[in-house]
Amino acid sequence: MKYIVPILLFLISSSSFSQERAVVYGKITDEKGRAIELANVAISGLPGGTMTDQKGKYELAVPANTEVYVTMSFVGLEKGVEKVFLQTGERYELNKTLKSTFTQLPEVEVEDEQIRSSNLVRIDPKVAFNVPTSSDKIPTLLKTLPGVSSGNELSSQYSVRGGNFDENLVYVNDIEIYRPFLVRAGQQEGLSFVNSDLVSSLLFSAGGFDAKYGDKMSSVLDLKYKKPNGFAGSAMISLLGASFHVEGVAAKNKFTYLLGVRYKTNQYLLNSLETKGDYRPSFVDVQGLLSYDISKKVEISFLGTVSSNKYQVVPESRETDFGTVQEAKRITIYFDGQEVDRYMTYLAGLTTTYKPNRRTRLKFIASGYNSDESETYDIIGQYWIGRLDNNAGSESFGEVIERQGVGTYMNHARNSMNINVFNLTHKGTKEIGNQLLQWGVKYQHESIADEMNEWIMIDSAGYSLPHPPDTPGMENTNFDPFGVYELIRTNANINSNRYTAFIQNTWGVDPDSSKFTLTGGIRANYWDYNQQLVISPRVTMSYKPEWKKDILFRFSTGLYYQPPFYRELVAQNGTINENQQAQMSYHIVAASDWNFKAWGRPFKFVTELYYKYMDNLIPYNIDNVRIRYYAFQKSHGYATGVDFKVNGEFVPGVESWVSLSFMSTREDVYGDKYLDQDGNIDESRGDPGYIPRPTDQRVNVSIFFQDYLPMNPTYKMSLTFLYGSSLPFGPPNSPKYQHTLRMPPYRRVDIGFSKELIGAHTKFNPKNPLRVFNTLWITAEILNLLGVNNTVSYIWVTDIYGRQYAVPNYLTSRQLNVKLVARF
Repeated sequence: MKYIVPILLFLISSSSFSQERAVVYGKITDEKGRAIELANVAISGLPGGTMTDQKGKYELAVPANTEVYVTMSFVGLEKGVEKVFLQTGERYELNKTLKSTFTQLPEVEVEDEQIRSSNLVRIDPKVAFNVPTSSDKIPTLLKTLPGVSSGNELSSQYSVRGGNFDENLVYVNDIEIYRPFLVRAGQQEGLSFVNSDLVSSLLFSAGGFDAKYGDKMSSVLDLKYKKPNGFAGSAMISLLGASFHVEGVAAKNKFTYLLGVRYKTNQYLLNSLETKGDYRPSFVDVQGLLSYDISKKVEISFLGTVSSNKYQVVPESRETDFGTVQEAKRITIYFDGQEVDRYMTYLAGLTTTYKPNRRTRLKFIASGYNSDESETYDIIGQYWIGRLDNNAGSESFGEVIERQGVGTYMNHARNSMNINVFNLTHKGTKEIGNQLLQWGVKYQHESIADEMNEWIMIDSAGYSLPHPPDTPGMENTNFDPFGVYELIRTNANINSNRYTAFIQNTWGVDPDSSKFTLTGGIRANYWDYNQQLVISPRVTMSYKPEWKKDILFRFSTGLYYQPPFYRELVAQNGTINENQQAQMSYHIVAASDWNFKAWGRPFKFVTELYYKYMDNLIPYNIDNVRIRYYAFQKSHGYATGVDFKVNGEFVPGVESWVSLSFMSTREDVYGDKYLDQDGNIDESRGDPGYIPRPTDQRVNVSIFFQDYLPMNPTYKMSLTFLYGSSLPFGPPNSPKYQHTLRMPPYRRVDIGFSKELIGAHTKFNPKNPLRVFNTLWITAEILNLLGVNNTVSYIWVTDIYGRQYAVPNYLTSRQLNVKLVARF
């Protein structure tokens, strides 16, 4: 904390007591009479304060001859406020007993011991309240977990243990959520589906998850929205957007409502990009959860969302320096045209829950999802490549001294997609002694209409690419005199049905009677489009030895098939592979979970060692957040690594964590061969063998840290740190084995400083309109504190000598964000 205080000094207004003082002293205990160490004692509305010692005792100087409020607080206990009026020099004994706070949690969520024996990790969504971020809070927290990586702060997408964005499951109240299909850049993405103001429970698994979860190869995020027990709400406004939510109960607590509205505009961030222009992004999201208890045994609920994401940009110019110190270059581009993208998403889910007895729960869900997406742009870019003067003593140092390439490119797209997904689902749970039986069946109908017309034309150094080989005296009659560099055309209408089912049982549910827990299950998936049935057995075992140390060991294994949805069917030229089969991953995960105490506070240290063998893979490449599959190629590969995480109260009363991951993922493409300069197979070189996958990020380090001023906890700080080592990439339209170049590491630090303006320490008269607020926080965030130019992708240009250059596309620079958050 001693390093944070100097930074916060500019937030703290100075004040001093007069020479007339009095003293309040005493002891703070809990309901059982035990002394509370490190409890905060302060004067409402004034900086400073003190903390209790090991015996719960304190002593605090207060202004004399003035009415003041003394506030006593400790995490997990109700705050105590006492009014005092003392004479000069008076000593007043004030003892206080702080009561435990009681929070009503959703049913079946109080299962931490059971969660510990699985490969799920629970995260308190309240931690996201002050997280500094340029995107959404929940995805930002996920990116700080071990095994999770992301190199784009403008996107909510993430990669888990070598998987891509399409390999992650997301559920909200047992309804599967899909990500947009046409989005190709993080700034187009807008709002993620998850509204952090509405979340009550967050479970995440980076692999080895149970059979009750669906058919993806990497991870699962299981979210539950709140079931309110009273009226409450919140409002937030910042330079990046605003949000509002309200919740409450009615009809004698039988009816509950939860409504949230969000607005986001990242125009402020996009103006820091190297491509200058007129950015007009607008993202709006409305979500609601309504529930009604028909009886003690029957409850119905409705989850509905409408999301409108619109991205418009009229680019003007761009100037980027690249290359090395010895060969520094600059590209200058002038643009003409514009891009307009629209993504409309609708979701409706009706759930009926029937509890015939306290050990049995039956759930029936009918849901529908629609995504209507369009992507239109015509952008012409005229570029100049120049060599920079690298002589530090020259008057023209850093200026262009030689033009080495000129060219023009034109990007055109008229893409549209409409996706409809309808589900009928039944899930059930039943406790049988020391066992927990779970089962489920699901029918899903999909209707997809996709029309793509996208091309790129390049006029580089006086000729159009592709360019025919020039041979003096010879006429190339097999070459079209005009062609485009890249062409994608698709017109597809697909209607299909999926049938899934699972059953699993857990033995040793009660942690007090069993130190060994076993969960075994199997799930089946049939898709009538490719007429493939896949069976996935999965097992997780945990053992807690009777040691003095609280250590638990876990082992998980299983098959994880991922039947294609739609994106995996489409090749890079737009052709549909109608016979595409499911990808497969075999997981082996071994873990240890150690609960311990340091400095008298709770901590947890988790280690997970994993190996994933993958077969029938569909190779792909990634450009920003756009995944493009080689739909008619196959490969097999592996991902292996180890994850470490330490979390706990590094600062008393608040949770922080540090994550460290090492990982390697590679693949061998079936039938690939080395090619010579003419594009013919080079038999002398053989097979390229294993090559890095696009997500082969060897090292990841992430930190989420919270702190506050010990003498005045109304001042808080939150920090996120992300480091990801280099990712592979390669030239466009090239064989996969050439994608072994490495982009620079991703490094980012975001920090936020907050001040609680209204809280338990403040008192208002009955006529003050601010009395309706329980808390009011103001936060200043410094985004990308270190000002690192992180690379997200590359554009490729050609000079007059025919050489190709990879010009980096940089992400956002250092920015300041200010936000105001109120809760009532």
